[in-house]
Amino acid sequence: MPEKVTAPKILAMKAADKKIVCLTAYDAYFGRIADRSGVDLLLVGDSLGNVVLGHDTTVPVTMDDMIHHVRATRRGVERALLVADLPFGSYNESPAQAVKNSVALMQAGAEAVKMEGDYTDEIRAIVKAGIPVMGHVGMTPQSVNNFGGFKVQGKGEASAKVIAAAKSIAAAGAFAIVLELIPADLSKQITHDISIPTIGIGAGVHCDGQVQVLHDILGLADETFRHASRYVDGQNLFLQGMERYAADVRESRFPKPENSF
Repeated sequence: MPEKVTAPKILAMKAADKKIVCLTAYDAYFGRIADRSGVDLLLVGDSLGNVVLGHDTTVPVTMDDMIHHVRATRRGVERALLVADLPFGSYNESPAQAVKNSVALMQAGAEAVKMEGDYTDEIRAIVKAGIPVMGHVGMTPQSVNNFGGFKVQGKGEASAKVIAAAKSIAAAGAFAIVLELIPADLSKQITHDISIPTIGIGAGVHCDGQVQVLHDILGLADETFRHASRYVDGQNLFLQGMERYAADVRESRFPKPENSF
């Protein structure tokens, strides 16, 4: 089996100038497929609220939702580092709350947690508890109601706030940080200025790595996004297969003798 990826190894990839490949996964099957593809990091993201549960935002996702999907994904992943999102409301009250819920995700099978925003006291407390933390700045989806929608952040004078948050998160002990929907020049500057890896989504090519939602790159989502690229038209392939199956059943072409006992 290939060597296990750990949080310190992800951190070391920046110094070695090795790009970090990340995808989301929400269950054992896709966790297994993504792991076999050789990605470095798999994120059980609260994006499961949109992708799997059908919500418009990630805000309704609960700790119970995350624990369920972390446990499922854990069963399919061997090599990649498995990171779990702390959902909305699970770390915002206090460092103690953040540690408690991080422990729950680790006990469910995660190997690190991710949290959105400049919560440096919470990051320090979680790291002190022995849990690696990944930060997240820019467009933080849990704050979609503050932003008034899913919009690019850090333009113009607003860039200073994003830079300050990224530096603060790095100083608090995070091993990596997600940069989401920010200008490419800004992500380039942050990547240069901080010592931990930056992992971009809609943040340009200069980040130390990239993360994408699995369903977006497989073409399983109804929508297409500027920050994503479809590497296969999965939805139409699946639809065609199901239509063929339905036609074969209706015309008594399935099951065939080789499918019978």
